[in-house]
Amino acid sequence: MKSWFTTRAQAGVAELSIYDEIGAYGVPAKAFIGELKALGDVTDLTLRLNSPGGSVFDGIAIYNALKRHPAKVTITVDGLAASIASVILCAGDEVIMPKNAMIMIHDPSAMVMGNAADMRSMADALDKMRDGLVSAYQDKTGHTPDEIIQWMAEETWFDAEEALEIGFADQLEEPVAMAATFDLSSYARVPPVFAALATSQSPHSKTEETPMSEPNTPDPEKTEPTPEPSKEPEALNDDNVVDLDHVRAQERKATLAYVNEVNQLCALAGAPDLASGFIAKATSTEQVRAALLQARAEEDEASAVRAMRPGQTQASSEPVIDTAAIYAARNNTCI
Repeated sequence: MKSWFTTRAQAGVAELSIYDEIGAYGVPAKAFIGELKALGDVTDLTLRLNSPGGSVFDGIAIYNALKRHPAKVTITVDGLAASIASVILCAGDEVIMPKNAMIMIHDPSAMVMGNAADMRSMADALDKMRDGLVSAYQDKTGHTPDEIIQWMAEETWFDAEEALEIGFADQLEEPVAMAATFDLSSYARVPPVFAALATSQSPHSKTEETPMSEPNTPDPEKTEPTPEPSKEPEALNDDNVVDLDHVRAQERKATLAYVNEVNQLCALAGAPDLASGFIAKATSTEQVRAALLQARAEEDEASAVRAMRPGQTQASSEPVIDTAAIYAARNNTCI
């Protein structure tokens, strides 16, 4: 089973392959840069890229590391360079695209929870992120910021011919079987032809199956009669292939839903600072409710006791909001 990237280095020539999302759910910048440094002194570096995008900041860190690298950097788009992956592509001294590969650029997006000031602050931050990405695109293509901003606003997809004409690509090659397919449902303008072209076969191996691959479709005329369904657990079936991309997408949705619910429960209970602790321990929402009710009951009891002691007063204090913890739990900036 292959990891999210592979590396090969020999006699000053090195190759890396990234076939996953960018960021914590796929390719973290820290791990990638560590592997890049471990290659040692190389004069020619090739990055084979197939990614739907991911974290803005991880992608920018990878882009900067490649730009700083003293080797000649050649980037080959084995299938898709979408979103922040298209920025990483711009770090290449030479970009090669098979004729069935594609590039997509769009505006960065983020999730935020808070008041109107929080929303305005995030909008300003997204504008600054966009301007940084525009700079990378402009450096690679030579097009004006206004043109690039328009492409990003429209979520623009470029096939290989268009990418070559615009300046994202420097050379085309014959189509290859794409290394992996991804869940692109979050994008608004995915070209239908791209889904039709995408296959699960890696260009590097015709026999080794990657974690994101699917089984080859058998010839109906040569297929043996289907046996009666087995009562064995599905996980024990050697022919069963799990769609890891779909599983990851569902896990992310479930995690975001859980984080939002915990934050909302704590906010309603007047204790937003407790949310980060519950989330860090993966406390179930039922346990969160019970803990908040218990805390509220104890507070009410303490208030009642204090009320029975007229001679005593309690120093007032301003509520403390742990904004760092809240934003760490709630905001997931991606592109």
